[in-house]
Amino acid sequence: MRKGQNPAKFLKEVAKPQRITVAVLNYIPFLSGFYAEGLEVLKVSLESMRQDAGLPFDLMVFDNGSCPEVRDYLLGEKDAGRIQYLILSEKNLGKGGAWNIILAGAPGEIIAYSDSDILYYPGWLSRSVELLETFPNVGMVTARPFRTNPEYHSATRAWAQQHALLEEGQFLRWETFWEFNRSLGQDEAENRKIYAETCDWRITYQGKTAMAGASHWQFVAYKAVLAQFLPFDMDKPMGQVKQLDQRMNAAGYLRLMVSDPLVMNLSNTTEYVRGVYASPQPAGRRPGLLKRLVQLPPLKKALLAVYDQIFRWYYA
Repeated sequence: MRKGQNPAKFLKEVAKPQRITVAVLNYIPFLSGFYAEGLEVLKVSLESMRQDAGLPFDLMVFDNGSCPEVRDYLLGEKDAGRIQYLILSEKNLGKGGAWNIILAGAPGEIIAYSDSDILYYPGWLSRSVELLETFPNVGMVTARPFRTNPEYHSATRAWAQQHALLEEGQFLRWETFWEFNRSLGQDEAENRKIYAETCDWRITYQGKTAMAGASHWQFVAYKAVLAQFLPFDMDKPMGQVKQLDQRMNAAGYLRLMVSDPLVMNLSNTTEYVRGVYASPQPAGRRPGLLKRLVQLPPLKKALLAVYDQIFRWYYA
């Protein structure tokens, strides 16, 4: 027999989630090698996110089977009230498996999804939502302009030709273009060639300017729109995430980017922001001969390929 009454019965109201849920997917399996600065990158990312987003939001973090040190940090952030929803997965479900949970379970009407290695600039969220709410039939908005595969935003350009001002040209400055691609470890000479041979598409609609394109690594979207593309069936942890870009374009949704960079990819290092958000690093001597040798592009590429193969053997 029940003893007494459940106190919850006497509550007059319950908390309501914010309209926007910022959802971050994190995976740091260990703190060495490629992931040596992984925890510091995560801290920098979450700190910059909160600086001046421009709109209120709840933060959801899905951890995809990280090491104990990272889980302890996230639990501390949750206990401190800086993370509203925290999901700790025992195993790495891959990006598709994590998306199925995040995009279906986030409580907000609007979901701002990000990988865990993103640096945010003031206004990143408000500027993205502004485009989301101004343009019709928007699928996703990324808070940085960069050059994406034109095949993935053909529906956006087709719409703009009929209903907005569509301009084709070199609207992205070389410095902005290279800043992002450089963070991915790409070659400058090759990128200068790509920059000269490609272009941007700028769209003006109801006084607002956007660039054609978006990307799965960071975007803002209506939860109801994202639900149309669930579930994602991906049999690899990475490499198949362009499904969202492709399927959203095929469905005729607009895929947009803000006209100036409001987010930046940190990848696996805090060098880009050291001294601003990152913990101070001890001053060191000039790198030795071996360290300089392994930074030579051909040798670096070969060693990283070996490292990647070893990682696949252990963690694939």
